[in-house]
Amino acid sequence: MTLTKYGIREWGMATIAAAVLVIAAAWMFFIQWQITATVILVIAIIMWIGIAGFFRSPKRHIPEDINLILSPADGTVKDIEEVDFNVEPFQGRALRVGIFLSVFNVHVNRAPAEWSVSNKIYREGRYLDARHPECARENEAMTLAGTASINQNSFPMAVRQISGAIARRIVCPVQPGEQIKRGKIYGMIKFGSRTELYLPVSDQFKINVKIGDKVKAGSSVIAVFNPQNGE
Repeated sequence: MTLTKYGIREWGMATIAAAVLVIAAAWMFFIQWQITATVILVIAIIMWIGIAGFFRSPKRHIPEDINLILSPADGTVKDIEEVDFNVEPFQGRALRVGIFLSVFNVHVNRAPAEWSVSNKIYREGRYLDARHPECARENEAMTLAGTASINQNSFPMAVRQISGAIARRIVCPVQPGEQIKRGKIYGMIKFGSRTELYLPVSDQFKINVKIGDKVKAGSSVIAVFNPQNGE
């Protein structure tokens, strides 16, 4: 199992804690406390697997067709709707696709398309459950906005990472001016959370998912871009 670099502290600490518990269990076996030792050993194994699972980063097959706009996160599509969006260079109406990540999902985020980031905005906020209807407006969030490019065509695109009731740390080392390759990991939200993809409201984009669909970052297709439909 491949682990993301963004979880080095957490799974490193979990490894140390598990090692201590394993040593304690071995000592208890030695003094004939087999039942207690077995319980401690099971707890150590479950704890390490659980923490490592939160920070896993499996390899993904990135579709070759660059007209396919990919999911920025693993999870379940919770809403698809038009909203007002005003983070430069994205101004006006946007189509938002909201994805809920449970604690069992992979939590790294990937770029939906070739992307030049021009704006990064952090918002302090609450830690409502990521399924709460107000979490998108009130929870802690990090928004990246910029210009996506497909062949010779460009359009504004944004992704917002939103903390949930359990998730209390958004990781996003990307800075304005950076170019992110399609499908590349650019950050994560630790534990349960929500990720939102913003695209222009246009006939050039055909949404490829519906509410309730399960998606995977970097491999599931959220939308198909057809520049001829906008002519």
